[in-house]
Amino acid sequence: MTFEIAGRRIGPGEPAFIIAELSANHNGSLEHACLVIEEAARCGADAVKLQTYTADTITLDCDAPPFRIPGEGLWANRTLHDLYKEAYTPWEWHARLRDCAHANGLIIFSSPFDPTAVDFLHELGMPAFKVASFELTDVPLIAYAARLGKPLIMSTGMAVESEIQDAVDAVRRTGNQQLALLKCTSSYPAPAAEANLRTIPALAERFGVVAGLSDHTMGPAVPVAAVALGACIIEKHFCLSRSEGGPDSAFSLEPPELRQLVADIRTAEESLGRAQFEPTAKELLARGYRRSLFAVEDIAAGEELTAKNVRSIRPGHGLAPKHLPEVLGRRAKVAIQRGTPLGWELVV
Repeated sequence: MTFEIAGRRIGPGEPAFIIAELSANHNGSLEHACLVIEEAARCGADAVKLQTYTADTITLDCDAPPFRIPGEGLWANRTLHDLYKEAYTPWEWHARLRDCAHANGLIIFSSPFDPTAVDFLHELGMPAFKVASFELTDVPLIAYAARLGKPLIMSTGMAVESEIQDAVDAVRRTGNQQLALLKCTSSYPAPAAEANLRTIPALAERFGVVAGLSDHTMGPAVPVAAVALGACIIEKHFCLSRSEGGPDSAFSLEPPELRQLVADIRTAEESLGRAQFEPTAKELLARGYRRSLFAVEDIAAGEELTAKNVRSIRPGHGLAPKHLPEVLGRRAKVAIQRGTPLGWELVV
């Protein structure tokens, strides 16, 4: 249940694959986008991800009610076309961004939003495809991408189990078994209380896939918890500064936060270790300071051992405390000086 993206093994037992999502955080500038990629590499990310669409391939330039975003959220009252026209990454930038990522030691891939984007990314040599939550029900698009035999990472925000199953089946019918599912809460930003991270191991077990998290909460806590639950992939939106604005900046991490996220995830992975019921090497050194039975008063030969002259104290050089009931009421075989660890050779 593992696969590779550009030579990087992804799955259980491997370090979490940490993806910095560029999305709209280029703020309309190719040079700025390259700076974001360079900073993601410095922060320790494994990969950077783009989104490949145009406003016209993803929606219609239409002001009718279905095409206007309602409510009071981040993008309220904007038309979809207007939002995507601002947010899209120009296709003519992709080759330069690919080269920038490679120059900085990062894997790069993208989310295609229609078949023309799939073809374009394939021609650029992108090593994987990411399917966004809102496209999870576009089974023809998923199948079209899967036929190329590259790994697919699919977010599951908003989906019910049958929709996830349809998407998984669409991939597997093509013979492509390189598949990951990401738990995702499709709100921006997302409250931690709605993360439902226990879904991550459930996704892995139910669908037999690599599982991970596409996270829209703020800070590192939720991704770190996800890794502890078995997440093999972590995806976070990333920008240089939220103060720069842009459609995605409000729920994106800044460089110090991404750096901390990476460090915390690596610490969490190191701490998971393995199930064991034996002391570590350093604990073995400390065992001598546990409690044990000592003479706490001078005891004459033949004198009875009592709760007054024998106690369980530190360090651990005497009999284990569990033997106290067996010792009390017996007598000293020889004179025992105060501060002597008690052993069976000293009692009768």
